[in-house]
Amino acid sequence: MRLLALLSRFPYPLEKGDKLRAYHQLRQLSAQHEVYLVALSEYAVPDADLQQLTPYCKEIYPIKIDATRRFFNLGKAFFSGLPIQCGYFYNKQIQKQIDEIIQKVQPDWLYCQLFRMAEYVKDKPIKKVLDYQDVFSKGMWRRYERAPWYLKPFFKMEARRVARYEADIFDMFDATTIITDIDRDLIPHERRQEIVVVSNGVDFDTFSHQPQEKKYDLIFSGNMNYGPNVDAAEYLCQDIFPHLHVEFPKLKIVLCGANPSPRVKALENEHVKVTGWVDSMAEWYAQSKIFIAPMRMGTGLQNKLLEAMAMQLPCVTSSLAGKPLKEQDRDKAVIICNTTADYVDAVRKLLLDQNYYSTLSEQGNLYVHKHYDWTAATQPLMDILQ
Repeated sequence: MRLLALLSRFPYPLEKGDKLRAYHQLRQLSAQHEVYLVALSEYAVPDADLQQLTPYCKEIYPIKIDATRRFFNLGKAFFSGLPIQCGYFYNKQIQKQIDEIIQKVQPDWLYCQLFRMAEYVKDKPIKKVLDYQDVFSKGMWRRYERAPWYLKPFFKMEARRVARYEADIFDMFDATTIITDIDRDLIPHERRQEIVVVSNGVDFDTFSHQPQEKKYDLIFSGNMNYGPNVDAAEYLCQDIFPHLHVEFPKLKIVLCGANPSPRVKALENEHVKVTGWVDSMAEWYAQSKIFIAPMRMGTGLQNKLLEAMAMQLPCVTSSLAGKPLKEQDRDKAVIICNTTADYVDAVRKLLLDQNYYSTLSEQGNLYVHKHYDWTAATQPLMDILQ
């Protein structure tokens, strides 16, 4: 069967959650289907990145977004009532290219990742599935709640537009998927229970236990220009760390991930290292004792938690990030915190109690191997296409 996947970003390198999800899903889908890939990009995709997808795709069509037209289309989206994200990624020239590719490929199914790509295919008379991935409208509301006063009007407007659009496009697709049941239950459509949960997995070849000297006590990872990650990094360094520093004056933190924003860079000092892009996240996990993700915004499943558990790091996180994890055995696999004091107590216990540290590390590793294998995770999507 011919499957044409449409992505808003080229799915390599794997520094963002949507790229990671798309890359591994395409890898799994290619085992049973003839996969064609259309991916937008803000830059010319290097040959080395293209080669990472070549084994899984019959043909690859990277389409560069024109910067001038992008800003023009943002204005059009603002006045039309579309989500600003749709305006950022949509333009008529790209629509024409995608139409030509569809005509050439003659796919049996269209797979559209994220609502921001739905404008290109919503009216196509071809079987199509939309991967919401996360409930972005709820994520916008959470960002609105913590935004400075001058940004609140923008996030409020975008949250309302995204919620309306998430509901409107539901009926335009033959099937819809999402990453967790918690996100599914927040989609603003009365038939939300029909959305199929398609979880993520872990690349266990890359993320596995590596005995190394521990240089850092705490590690937090992710795209360090993404609002929820920036907020979590600041909360860790400005609120949680001062309490821990009293008892552990030599405690070291590493903030590991691409594109650190000025706010994240400003956190760096003798106790906090900001890495920027790293070639191997696994190496940094291996050099750290505890993974901590004090998320207060965002939606979906935190891949960083799964990777850290696969590396046998004990994990401490918020209820916002922890509850989307599969419920069976979850309480044995990760520490979920609700207050600053909870985080301080959890880290203190892990640093002082080696038996507790070892038990949580082992339980987390068993948990992620049991529940987050990519082949099993992608099977519900396979079932839809069959």
